[in-house]
Amino acid sequence: MKRYLSVIGLDDALSLFAREFSKKPSVIRIPLEDATGRITAEPIFAKYSVPEIHVSAMDGIAVVSAETNRASEQQPVTLQNAARVNTGNVVPPEYDAVIMIEDVWEHDGAYTIRKAVAPWQHVRPAGEDLAESEMVMPSAHRIRSHEVGALATYGITEVSTTTVRIGLVPTGSELVAHGTRPKPGQVVESNTVMAKAMLEEAGATCTRYPFVEDVPEKIRDAISLAVKENDMVIVSAGSSAGTKDYTADVIAGLGEVLVHGVAMKPGKPVIIGRIEKKPVIGLPGYPLSALTVLREIVLPSLKAYGLPVKEPVKIPAQITTAIAKEIGSDEFVLCSLGNIGGRWVLSPQSKGAGVQMAGIRANAYIRVPKISEGFDAGSIVDARLIVPEREAEQALLITGSHDPAIDYLCDLIRLRGVSLLSTHAGSMGGILALKKNQCHAAPTHLLADDGSYNTAYIKKYLGGAAVNLVCIAERQQGIVSHDGLVLSDLPGRWFINRQKGSGTRMLLDHELIKTGINPATIPGYEREVTTHIAVALAVRSGEADAGMCVYSAAKALGLPFVPVANERYELAFRNEHADDPRLVSLIEAIRSSAFKEILSRLGGYDTKETGRMRQVDG
Repeated sequence: MKRYLSVIGLDDALSLFAREFSKKPSVIRIPLEDATGRITAEPIFAKYSVPEIHVSAMDGIAVVSAETNRASEQQPVTLQNAARVNTGNVVPPEYDAVIMIEDVWEHDGAYTIRKAVAPWQHVRPAGEDLAESEMVMPSAHRIRSHEVGALATYGITEVSTTTVRIGLVPTGSELVAHGTRPKPGQVVESNTVMAKAMLEEAGATCTRYPFVEDVPEKIRDAISLAVKENDMVIVSAGSSAGTKDYTADVIAGLGEVLVHGVAMKPGKPVIIGRIEKKPVIGLPGYPLSALTVLREIVLPSLKAYGLPVKEPVKIPAQITTAIAKEIGSDEFVLCSLGNIGGRWVLSPQSKGAGVQMAGIRANAYIRVPKISEGFDAGSIVDARLIVPEREAEQALLITGSHDPAIDYLCDLIRLRGVSLLSTHAGSMGGILALKKNQCHAAPTHLLADDGSYNTAYIKKYLGGAAVNLVCIAERQQGIVSHDGLVLSDLPGRWFINRQKGSGTRMLLDHELIKTGINPATIPGYEREVTTHIAVALAVRSGEADAGMCVYSAAKALGLPFVPVANERYELAFRNEHADDPRLVSLIEAIRSSAFKEILSRLGGYDTKETGRMRQVDG
């Protein structure tokens, strides 16, 4: 079969899906306790009346209302014919009213009243709430959590609900189950785990089938079984053009391939097929590609089955970085969104289809239309939320130098309701973002020629703006290696570097100049990564002999570390945002004893200056 013979647009793919499939949902009976969020498949009727007979609405006495007619303040009436009742008690049939106990004077078993009562006062008549056989809720109703209690009251124990039964078939000889540490060449199967969570949230009922090896006959048998047992089948991986990508051929052999290739990134290799009149979707193997297909194709299709798929909230926001693309395909980019000084700012995450952390760090995404060549930095674009709007409003955007300590600060302030979203752009990237007011704060450790940290760069790039610096810690930077290499050992040894503009890169260059080492003598000097942990990982894996990182990263991976310098690692923010409650929470976390204990445990940090504030007048 020819691959991507006729790639179609995303909107055309959605139209084809709507046109080619009947989209008849399944009906399943589920326990009432599991019904929240589900859609009723038929009307629900009360099994009995509530209340079933007349009951008292108050603590008091049940009376015959006619016997109270003469009662007044001037002419109290003593009743011999009355019965004591509490709220919810059955009102005996011979009585037709209840008097609150506060309005009754009791003496020797007789009750005196000073006010007449009307018939059925303080009596809940049978069926007041709902009468037997009355409709509780109609079909196609999304059951809300508080309604489950009412349904229980009306005698309902099970509910017929609408769903779409979806079979999830993971394929690939390299797959291992989540919870298993993969060996080289193995991959944790996460796509169907993600698909099950996303689709069941929308009301689908998913079955994950066992892993299937890259053997066409086994894939065929697994898909055949899933088609028999479900309304829709999703096959994970095997949709691209690799030598072991058999999904399209198997679907074609069992039915027909309607689409192989949709003009969108990520997610282009998606397959839409039909077997026994049922849709069969082939997901790309890369996790973010699979996510895009699920969100942009599968979830919208579930709406046609009657399931409650929410439309994302759109917020106009200013994008911080230019995005370029070729005309002809829709592109979806995960982003970090935050409100800075009353305006929404959007920072794109990595576009790599295999970088799942982009999905964790993101709280929004954008669609770059197929007719567009992209967006310029500063453009206003529609950010589509993937979190509640209130959570987006509480997001704190941090752009600049990476350090493992930032992740722990994220954890500390999350308990205060603040989401810290960090973009690893290097110290200079953070300073420039702060200059443009495109982040709330910038972690930085920029060394000036005079040996000072950060202030010279703030004065140079944020002239005229008052900027505060709060010290996170003083920390050790040094050479990480397997062999305890020192700076003078680097010529001729494979190196892994930090990106240009990062404080670590600037420190390295400063030290190389001091020692007279030419960077051209260090192989790998031009290879860049964006975090300290990435440097340590490259060394541990053997991709590099050495790199420069903070001590805590080397310690975390059990690698030898030789200190080169101590540096001041600070958080810069504009003084105009100093009263922002989100920043206040972050500074309080930095100054907390809990954070200092964390730094001590991580190692390589001096906390004597931690939390100290200084102001730089640009």
